[in-house]
Amino acid sequence: MISTYIIVAVIAYLLGSIPFGYILVRVFTGADVRAQGSGNIGATNVARTGKKGLAIATLVLDALKGYLALIAAYRIEAWSQRDLMYKSLPGFDPSTPLFTAASIAALFAILGHMYPVWLKFKGGKGVATGLGVFLALAPKAVLIVLVCFLIVVGITRYVSLGSIVSAAVFPFAFYYMHPQHGTPLIMTMISGVSLLIIWKHRENIRRLVAGNENRFGTKKV
Repeated sequence: MISTYIIVAVIAYLLGSIPFGYILVRVFTGADVRAQGSGNIGATNVARTGKKGLAIATLVLDALKGYLALIAAYRIEAWSQRDLMYKSLPGFDPSTPLFTAASIAALFAILGHMYPVWLKFKGGKGVATGLGVFLALAPKAVLIVLVCFLIVVGITRYVSLGSIVSAAVFPFAFYYMHPQHGTPLIMTMISGVSLLIIWKHRENIRRLVAGNENRFGTKKV
């Protein structure tokens, strides 16, 4: 079982570490997206190149790699479960290991995006990849988070604040929708994902506190 989780973690990290924003900007413009704006490889900074199509593609691909990381985890763990079920281990619960593997994949896919080995461990903030892993892990909980995001952004026009609040709310939404899977390990992994996303927004938090964070729909000065 432990070896299965190690395999899941490695595959999830490698999928998460694919720097789509960097690759797309380099291929289509010849520029290094890290040399402008926030130096981030995510969709927001890609948009600062003026290539909205590349920004949208980055957003979709970053979410997709997170989603695929969890699908891979489900597949690997399901294969492992069939082997365990074949041996007829007493008291085997087929549901918890699937969520455990998925939560491990979620954490390591985010770590891969934020700290890609290919770019000297300097990556993005993990919002799009987080969306992908959350959709694969608990799509119903994502609906709750999406409502929170829209309310926060609608009231404050701070996209960063909406992202931070959404990341903070997800563990609670997950537990509310799936209390039977709220084991300490699973909740630790999911909370770790949320905390990483919030940590990556620490500069945004400083600007929010200072009152000079950029609002959605206004030009950045």
